[in-house]
Amino acid sequence: MANNVVAAVEKNAIPVIETKVKKRVKPSQILIHIILTIGAIIMVFPFLWTVSSSLKDISQIFLVPPAWLPNPIKWSNYIDSLTAMPFGLAYWNSFYITAVVVLATLLTASMAAYAFAKIEFKGANFLFVLFLATMMVPKQVTMIPLYIIMGKIGWLDSHLSLIVPGALFNAFAVFLLRQFIMGIPKELEEAAIIDGAGYFKIYWSIILPLIRPSLAAVGIFVFLGSWNNFLDALIFLNTPQQFTVPLLLNTFKGLYVADWALMMAGTTISVIPVLIIYIFAQKQIIEGVTITGIK
Repeated sequence: MANNVVAAVEKNAIPVIETKVKKRVKPSQILIHIILTIGAIIMVFPFLWTVSSSLKDISQIFLVPPAWLPNPIKWSNYIDSLTAMPFGLAYWNSFYITAVVVLATLLTASMAAYAFAKIEFKGANFLFVLFLATMMVPKQVTMIPLYIIMGKIGWLDSHLSLIVPGALFNAFAVFLLRQFIMGIPKELEEAAIIDGAGYFKIYWSIILPLIRPSLAAVGIFVFLGSWNNFLDALIFLNTPQQFTVPLLLNTFKGLYVADWALMMAGTTISVIPVLIIYIFAQKQIIEGVTITGIK
């Protein structure tokens, strides 16, 4: 009986037609994408012009109307830019200064962030607000006092003047890492304290492993800032042997004449590490910006 009922139901069953509901695209979304596309083109335009100019003869760079495709292509501009100045030494200076600044900043900023986020002490909130307030002070205000301090301790024309200030004090890095650390459950700390762990043990064994993604994001931002640091190098460094890449590129511009072709070739070479970092670390960069905005 049951089998007959099932057969009858299957025989008279109405076939189910699967239809896919097409998602309607709103005109506002199309407009947003058009605006973003135009903005992306505007942002990438200077870089494309730099690469194009690096392959041109100097007489072709400022042609009106501009010629995007170099004719002929001068690959020799890259060789000349590397040999005209001690570019290899400047590249090494920038690399090791940036590496030291990144590592030292991650250490000092993560310690300060842990203290502000998890250690209760009197005046912590006021001190943190005061710490963040330094981000609103223009760099030009602290430039002269910092130069005097560097002169007093004998660090002018030394890479220490670029490494120490940036490595010991980075309010943005502290702020960003603090926001990550505040999201770590307090129960993990309490369990470690019961096991007899002190502040440093908790920081080293629990906090640091949990904030590795945030450390990567902060490290990328610090790398970009240190690699492109032109103003500090211009103020504190004097001898060509101490120059970093941004400062060395400025030497292609003389008092009356600038070799723009070689400068563009050198600029293109100097951008390579930044492009590599961005290509392989887009996720961390976007995550860092997103978390900063949400917090």
